[in-house]
Amino acid sequence: MRIVGCLAILTVINGAALAAEIPQAERRSGTSFMGPDTRAMQDEDTANPGMLWVLDGEALWKRDAGSAGKACADCHNDAHVSMKGVAARYPAFEKALGKPIDLEQRINLCRSNHQQAPPLTHESRELLALTAYVAEQSRGMPIETGDDPQLAPFVAKGRELFMQRQGQLNLGCANCHDDNWDKKLAGSPITQGQPTGYPLYRLEWQSLGSLQRRLRACITGIRAQPYDYGSTELVELELYLMTRARGMKIETPAVRP
Repeated sequence: MRIVGCLAILTVINGAALAAEIPQAERRSGTSFMGPDTRAMQDEDTANPGMLWVLDGEALWKRDAGSAGKACADCHNDAHVSMKGVAARYPAFEKALGKPIDLEQRINLCRSNHQQAPPLTHESRELLALTAYVAEQSRGMPIETGDDPQLAPFVAKGRELFMQRQGQLNLGCANCHDDNWDKKLAGSPITQGQPTGYPLYRLEWQSLGSLQRRLRACITGIRAQPYDYGSTELVELELYLMTRARGMKIETPAVRP
């Protein structure tokens, strides 16, 4: 019966015409779709598992790395001051590369250029910890991504990917997160896919994970080939999602089911 129900919902999703984008006034964080226990876990720092990565990130911030023997703090001093609002502006345009980069890529560029250290691996505890620590400094601040006019063509490409149907199920991100949010799929609510809390702790993963990990999981779920970590496509999708969430507050490290 559960399989039949899921197939019926997927049939509706596949058959529906694309709706308009969600009006700004109706945009909701994934927190609003969660049960009270999960919300309480996110809201209380001593119960939020993601804070363990934030604490690790704070230690890494102060630790020397690479042949330059520099710590992040040597250039940026107190992260509570220098990193405040930074995550709310990423992905951002990187002039030297001529394209947008996300926060993880910015951290790795700093390591390569200033610490003379090798880049950290995607989804490694160290990269997630540093990203979570930096992003946590913007918690409660509104997302501002997309102000730079140089980002416009990349935002458009990200939106195109969000709308594009793909995979064996022939679904696009918009079919679930714009057209059918607040409905249920396999007993779980379909959220709007707002990226307000990444990196976040997902109970399904029993770990912290990046937005790119979640995007790859969704793409795999529609039986399409996921893009590689750090690919142009995933960064453009991240960029579009962050511009779509403009004005919503950063929740890092969020908790999700």
